[in-house]
Amino acid sequence: MNPLMSIDFYKADHRRQYPEGTEYVYSNFTPRSSRLANMLAGYDDRVVFLGLQVYIKRVLMGQWQTAFFDQPKDKVLEKYQRRMDSALGEGAVTVEHIAELHDLGYLPIKIKALAEGSRVNMKVPVFTVINTLPAFFWLTNYLETSISAEVWKPCTTATVAYEYKRLLTDYAEQTGAPLDFIPIQAHDFSFRGMSGSEDAAVSGLGHLSSFIGTDSVAAIDFAEEYYDADGVIGVSVPATEHSVMCMGTKESEIATFKRLINELYPSGIVSIVSDTWDFWKVITEYTVTLKQDILTRRPNALGMSKVVFRPDSGDPVKVICGDPDAAIDSPQYKGAVECLWEIFGGTETDKGYKLLSDRVGLIYGDSITLERAQDILQKLKAKGFASTNIVFGIGSYTYQYLTRDTFGFAMKATWGQVDGEGRDIFKDPITDTGDKKSAAGLLRVEKTADGFEMFDRQTTEQEKQGELKTVFEDGNLAKSVTFDEIRQTLER
Repeated sequence: MNPLMSIDFYKADHRRQYPEGTEYVYSNFTPRSSRLANMLAGYDDRVVFLGLQVYIKRVLMGQWQTAFFDQPKDKVLEKYQRRMDSALGEGAVTVEHIAELHDLGYLPIKIKALAEGSRVNMKVPVFTVINTLPAFFWLTNYLETSISAEVWKPCTTATVAYEYKRLLTDYAEQTGAPLDFIPIQAHDFSFRGMSGSEDAAVSGLGHLSSFIGTDSVAAIDFAEEYYDADGVIGVSVPATEHSVMCMGTKESEIATFKRLINELYPSGIVSIVSDTWDFWKVITEYTVTLKQDILTRRPNALGMSKVVFRPDSGDPVKVICGDPDAAIDSPQYKGAVECLWEIFGGTETDKGYKLLSDRVGLIYGDSITLERAQDILQKLKAKGFASTNIVFGIGSYTYQYLTRDTFGFAMKATWGQVDGEGRDIFKDPITDTGDKKSAAGLLRVEKTADGFEMFDRQTTEQEKQGELKTVFEDGNLAKSVTFDEIRQTLER
């Protein structure tokens, strides 16, 4: 895709709309409000900053080079002119400035950013953008549409993933469950529900910033490609789907289980979807029949030998924890965790909560949300079970039910220079509640005891100070970060 076209049409002629003599436009990208975010009680109103380096490498250094600068100028200009003429009217937008940019051969832009992985307070910019050559003042906000579309999502999913981790850690500590299980307790199931493969990959990075459990292979590729990730980036397990179970036939379902457990995967972890027909029969009858097969499976090199049952329909809270309205002492009344406990037993944590045998487990990934996950953990605790008896598949019901407005991300200009004179600019709509009021002037961000704090109306010298560091300038990556460093920053 030619990134020259990654704009809203109204961006095309802003160059002429700025005052005569405009030389510099300075903008920032900021989360403005969590008013629309469905976070849990105790959320501290901060977002995780992630994804800028992907945008820099993939778009600013990748697409702009291959699809614009490396293309014949006449071809690029002809298509751009045709697109503008056909939509806005013949000659409404001229192309000499596009020709000048092509002749320059690089993007005269400087981006200063906070460290990726930082948890940033609302109304504090995560990065700023300014043109480096006066002739290209129009380019700063020409990039706004593309920047916003590409960067809000990984920041938002990383923030939501961090909230899941906070929730899981809280209940693990309450019930004495092993904390080292948490990195795999939330597993990314979202790929098929996202808006395309690249959306899934960059969103999956957000999940991987807090967890290693994932089924989104492309997210690991993105972590390697754009953040030089190595070591353990993401992990998964062999798992079935309904087509596998259906093909084995309903009459031979237990034989399919037996083949999976004993022949295909005699050691390690295997996850088996268990609600193709009758989940309660699987969890109370098949488990009894297969108990010795399950208990005698060999541990793998990591010492694991677990059969994970995966319900995939119904009310997740009731399926896992039990339905109080069901017949007393029925499997539905007890819930899946209690049913497995009655058959396989387990141990107790140092706080007295039951922990299932390490030979069996449960994962639920249908329509999980933060609120449902919290409800499940609360009810398991009330029944005397530790939090790590369940793994959550976090799908698109979490990661696609998000918008740019979840945390109010916006890129706004706050300073410019016209005929050599700097101007502090801002917006403050009288009809707004205050969320859209922008900062003014050049900006500086400092780390304080209360997190990151923004200072506006700064001098040129003041703007050079603080936590915003140059990461991209004049077509080149000025400062890089690894995925391991992002995770370490997030842990602080």
